[in-house]
Amino acid sequence: MRTAGTGVCQGSLHSKFLPRVAFRAGSRGALGRTVVVRVRAEAPGDGDRDGRGAQTILKVAPSKQQVSEPALSSAATAAPSSSAGDILFPRPGDPQWPPQRAFAAVALDNLLDSVIDIGRHLRRMNVASEVSVQQEQLLPGGNGCMRLRAATKPVVLVLGSGWGAHSLIKVIDTDMYDVVVVSPRNHFVFTPMLPSTAVGTVEFRSLLEPIRTSNPCVTYLEAECNSLNPEAKIAVCTSSFAYDDGRRPQFEIQYDKAVVAVGEQPATFGVAGVKEHCFFMKEISDAVALRSRIAEKFELASLPGTSEDDRRAALHFVVVGGGPTGVEFAGTLSDFVREDLRRKYPALMPYVRVTLLQSAQQILTQFDEGLGQRALEALTSSGVAVRTGVRVVQVTANKVVLKGGEEIPCGVCVWSAGNAPRPLVTQIASQVSQQIRAAEASGIAPGSKLCVDSFLRVVGATDILALGDCSLVLGNRLPATAQVAGQQGAFLAHLLNSGYNLGVGGFTQPPPFQIVKRNKLQALTEQSAALQWLAFAMMGGKKRIEVASEVSDALFRMDAPPWIRVHSETLTAATPLDQSVQAAAVCDITAVREAAAAAGGATPESISRAARECIRSLEEEQRLAREGAEAQEVRYWDRPFEFLSLGIMAYVGSDKALTQVEAFDVINLKLYGSVAYLLWKSVYITKQVSFRNRVLILFDWMKARVFGRDISLF
Repeated sequence: MRTAGTGVCQGSLHSKFLPRVAFRAGSRGALGRTVVVRVRAEAPGDGDRDGRGAQTILKVAPSKQQVSEPALSSAATAAPSSSAGDILFPRPGDPQWPPQRAFAAVALDNLLDSVIDIGRHLRRMNVASEVSVQQEQLLPGGNGCMRLRAATKPVVLVLGSGWGAHSLIKVIDTDMYDVVVVSPRNHFVFTPMLPSTAVGTVEFRSLLEPIRTSNPCVTYLEAECNSLNPEAKIAVCTSSFAYDDGRRPQFEIQYDKAVVAVGEQPATFGVAGVKEHCFFMKEISDAVALRSRIAEKFELASLPGTSEDDRRAALHFVVVGGGPTGVEFAGTLSDFVREDLRRKYPALMPYVRVTLLQSAQQILTQFDEGLGQRALEALTSSGVAVRTGVRVVQVTANKVVLKGGEEIPCGVCVWSAGNAPRPLVTQIASQVSQQIRAAEASGIAPGSKLCVDSFLRVVGATDILALGDCSLVLGNRLPATAQVAGQQGAFLAHLLNSGYNLGVGGFTQPPPFQIVKRNKLQALTEQSAALQWLAFAMMGGKKRIEVASEVSDALFRMDAPPWIRVHSETLTAATPLDQSVQAAAVCDITAVREAAAAAGGATPESISRAARECIRSLEEEQRLAREGAEAQEVRYWDRPFEFLSLGIMAYVGSDKALTQVEAFDVINLKLYGSVAYLLWKSVYITKQVSFRNRVLILFDWMKARVFGRDISLF
């Protein structure tokens, strides 16, 4: 059996002095596991157990002190590198560690996590009535800012209230942490249904859930984080509201772990007039404003004396961007015109137009090409004019200018052409030097996203996590969807709930870890050949060990990268495997000789006794260090984030939708039409974050079907 990274045969299975990597099932079972790396000091040779067979060299041998977890130095967390230019993210040809698992294994892990989460939610059901009156949260700071009151537990700072942050807030264990959420909005919004709210199919508040309802045990502050200092672990925030005199409270939060989930903002790509004249689909306020503008344009066009040209311009709705958001809004708006506005404004129908502009040659590029073509046909048949291969260069109050000089008069322009980073993301990335190198290697602009490793730790930073649209998993580029962000939030909550030390982010950095003491059963299993045989029989081979928790800690594998071994050796103070161990300690008794000479000399027997005492003392120190190392083990979190794709879908109007599902490495389902539409509705209703929202949306759909969509202007 070979030691990871050394390629040197170290002995048989029963050797006591190998670095050991094991799985611990714990409460998760065999698939929800952690890796245990146990490193033991090498034993002296058979003839050197008492030190008599080794040569004594008289010089100082510094003792190797135990390294505690809080006092872990940067050397312990840094990966071994042959040069300063080594990077902290995967390169072509690098092996993936921990190895990727099958779809079914990931799905089962998520199912087991959901069971644990349900129990945690049930325990919180009555917490609102039990929460005592909170103390004043902010206290005066020394630099003119307010500072959050010192917490009694580790502080987890969550920046944002979108899909990723909301998923984390729902699952995180508030018995372990003081959770502080900072966001400029105090609610979560189900963003995929914003197009439906903009035309009145669903009411605005049916998509919302207040953060304080999501988890009554968290501290929520409606503010915006201006900057974050990764070294000092301080976030500077400014209130979203001002006092009567215009002052906005500013405060600082000292955190232990930070989760950046601020998402992205609409990208204008430098196109003049987009910010001033376009509507977006990011917030409820965007949908409210858009719904009012649509009603305004129809009321304006219906006024007597309005010319035909003015009516055509006012009732021309342009959607820029052929992604899921743009396509769904174009299809939903077309339904609104045909099913509701036609009955209220029959004379205006000849003037109404909906145009979708896409810079690529195909809409819905995330879908199969055949499904994209079906979507194009569905939009066209419902009255939407789709133009591909066109680029917008300017937007004014009443027209859209295309590259080449063509001008398109319009009354409303909806912009859904892409996303751009928020200033906080750029600021954090500028504080971490490795982020620039990681971004360049990934082919993105530095500061456009926070590059994270497979455990969603920000590369090069300590105790900072990032998820959702503002992050980029190196070596595994994921789609910027709510599905990804939601799964990442739940993953990080379970990682934080485990109590593991996050450490430094990076591909060649050790995974999240913790130091634990070995139990008697583990030691007994290692000393018993029968128990070891039983363990191997249970797991069916030596390549991968996944067994019951009773014996899993005593099992091991040898496929961990070398930097894992170095890290565990440092934490447990074990002698490195590639270091030759002398049986006898070495001492320098020059100072003893000089002191004896100054005192009138010493006999050879006394000098010999002093040398033997020095050797005995250091041997004892080494023995205690070995025993301490053998009594401890370093457990690593062997469960990187693995996206479980449940498919993608989009509504294209006329009660038709697209659904594309790829799962279990064998399922490749592509649906179009009414069946896909029913599946789209069922998924959207089941993915609501609370029972309240499901009931409200069901009633909204029924109300719109029976009474039509509301066209009131207020």
